[in-house]
Amino acid sequence: MAAKNIKGIKILGIDTSCDDTAISVMEIRNSKFEIRSNVVSSQVKLHQKYGGVYPSLAKREHQKNLPVVFRKALRQAQGKPNDIDFIGVTNGPGLEPCLWQGINFAKDLAERLKKPIVPVNHIEAHILANLINRRPPSIMFPVVALVVSGGHTQLILMRGIGKYKLIGETRDDAAGECFDKTARILGLSYPGGPAIAKIASLGNLVSKKETKFPVSLPRPMMHQKNYDFSFSGLKTAVLYKARELKTINYKLKTELCAEIQQAIIDVLLYKTIKAAKNYKARSIILGGGVAANDELRKQFKLKIKNLKFKINFFVPGRIYCTDNAAMVAITAFYHRTQKVKNIKAQADLQI
Repeated sequence: MAAKNIKGIKILGIDTSCDDTAISVMEIRNSKFEIRSNVVSSQVKLHQKYGGVYPSLAKREHQKNLPVVFRKALRQAQGKPNDIDFIGVTNGPGLEPCLWQGINFAKDLAERLKKPIVPVNHIEAHILANLINRRPPSIMFPVVALVVSGGHTQLILMRGIGKYKLIGETRDDAAGECFDKTARILGLSYPGGPAIAKIASLGNLVSKKETKFPVSLPRPMMHQKNYDFSFSGLKTAVLYKARELKTINYKLKTELCAEIQQAIIDVLLYKTIKAAKNYKARSIILGGGVAANDELRKQFKLKIKNLKFKINFFVPGRIYCTDNAAMVAITAFYHRTQKVKNIKAQADLQI
């Protein structure tokens, strides 16, 4: 998977799949990937009052931010526009109005610089974020990849780069979406995952085995024979519990947050390990914004360490879990022969 015998290539990555405007410059030098810049302009504060991303507002902000982020990325990379060999841009999945902003910016830039464009699947980019800063990459196939974010919770079997089979996905709310919705029920800020994780950590509650929770929440679909997920029921259980309790003091909120987080982790961990066993995977890799969760990372590492069979575990650095363009650039590298002229946004693009 290393960039063997390739040097001197520079790739511009662009991602506007949701509410972050991201541009990165990656260089392949001496057969190694080097991230020259990775700039992300967040819109979190703009969307907090809505409790989620407001698409028309996100579109407008992308329009405004793209030229600024582009100039900053080039400045950090200490390069010029003509130094770029080709452009990788996310064309799906994501919010269609947002995707078009990045695509149109890439098209205009490509026409002006006479450079080709490579379309990038956002889900694949979250997976291949695991290759960033690994020299050489040591991921062994087959792989079971868990992509877990605000919009997606998927288990993907990988036989190689570009050789993917979707083996499980959410039937309703994604894990990140469940974090957002349960946080809103508890009166916490958006995004919900970091807000719940912060409060949960204050209670020093690590797992159900170590602490007796005052409330018990369901682990939806955890023991079903398939690899699918469902977090809508967990959200509903939190809503009913909040109504039942009526008054939630700080201690109870802390413990409730810990139980929400643990319920989500238990399901993700159980299903992923089961898939790895059944498919005889040699590696497990995580990707997506929820993969930045400290407790999720810690419990995956501990569980895999204590397995009776050997399996490698990979998770990107936290800055490469949330949406960024470095992961787009590295994915574009692996699909550099698939350059296109007429690129279109595909909001529901599949892996």
